Amino acid sequence: MHKPIAFSLMAGLLMLNLVGCGEVATLPEGAGIGPHPALPSPHPTLIPTVHIAPAKGWPAGATPVAAAGLAVNAYAAELEHPRWLYVLPNGDVLVAESNGPPRPDDAGGIKGWVMRLLRKRAGGGVPSANRITLLRDTDGDGIAETRTVFLAGLNSPFGMALVGSDLYVANTDSIMRFPYNPGDRQITAPGVKVADLPAGTINHHWTKNIVASPDGSRLYVTVGSNSNVGENGMENEVNRAAILEIDLATGRSRLFASGLRNPNGLDWQPQSGALWTAVNERDELGSDLVPDFMTAVQDGAFYGWPYSYYGQHVDARVTPQRPDLVARATAPDYALGTHTASLGLVFYRASLLPQRYAGGAFIGQHGSWNRNPPSGYKVIFVSFASGRPVGTPEDVLTGFIDAQGDALGRPVGVAVDRAGALLVADDVGNVIWRVVPSASTQ
Repeated sequence: MHKPIAFSLMAGLLMLNLVGCGEVATLPEGAGIGPHPALPSPHPTLIPTVHIAPAKGWPAGATPVAAAGLAVNAYAAELEHPRWLYVLPNGDVLVAESNGPPRPDDAGGIKGWVMRLLRKRAGGGVPSANRITLLRDTDGDGIAETRTVFLAGLNSPFGMALVGSDLYVANTDSIMRFPYNPGDRQITAPGVKVADLPAGTINHHWTKNIVASPDGSRLYVTVGSNSNVGENGMENEVNRAAILEIDLATGRSRLFASGLRNPNGLDWQPQSGALWTAVNERDELGSDLVPDFMTAVQDGAFYGWPYSYYGQHVDARVTPQRPDLVARATAPDYALGTHTASLGLVFYRASLLPQRYAGGAFIGQHGSWNRNPPSGYKVIFVSFASGRPVGTPEDVLTGFIDAQGDALGRPVGVAVDRAGALLVADDVGNVIWRVVPSASTQ
């Protein structure tokens, strides 16, 4: 047999053998949720647990399942890998149709090759459209009648923020500023670079999200790590696994908070005014570790990555150790389940949905690959009281995995539209879902 063919066959068989194999969770998914999650002993294995729901897409007419009292419909369909959402003041919805850029040095060798195959199996192997699309519901029926390419030629765009008449877009390697006029359906003016962002040929976590400060003077930027637990060298983690603060008047940036392996969602909690983020924690310590989480972000705080998790729980895989940093590691506020890939985060400030959602957080959980059985693959809601999370999460949108274990969709970004409905970006189904009260509750 020709050597490259033999290698491909062996690697393919390895991939198929990995899927669904390895160790199995010994704790229920709920054990890794809440302010005090279970943190059992690590269970690393020679071959990491890989259990992926293969991406299939939605059959015609099918939708996710909304919670009791809610209904869901497709706001827009046939998009190209929609990842993130932003609602403009006039009600137009911006969608970042995006995927990772070329990353030649991200996980090379056999492991990298297998991981790329697994990413493709999970629906993440498509090329990036590198654009932001504008969706407009012209008649108020909850379905976008028109769509236009709002911005093209971007570089793996993700986060968006409007400050006055300036629209800021987070490419994977920079923050760009574009002029915006209310009602614009397209921007053709060239953007102005405001600041560079960590990128490069590894760029392991490529997504960069942004949120503006309440006074519009600063942007806060999420930057994920360049590795799982620092195995690519800490010299490649400068200003990564962090939230950066950028002064818009000068373009200068500073490290606002660090030790956050892969932060994504960002929003201001309406009761406390605190900045909160959703974070993906580390992999390959077993199906029961480590819970992803959301937390209020404290200026200057260090949250442990890669040296520890959930405060001072040391990760023995990391060398050299840094006991000085572990000693000051801040524990996060609320766990969201192990390996759920919690990405989207938005607080509910509107009044269309039932009153119980006021002030709480909707979270888009993209779904696990390193847990058996799977976790995530849904949208959840966490109640808040006096600016703090309370109780257990509520499943808001489920049914993204069918009875055969295939992924019909995977939720990512979440947003609230001008009418108060919840919008959910589904990058496998290529749909934006819209959640409203059901007819029986109106």
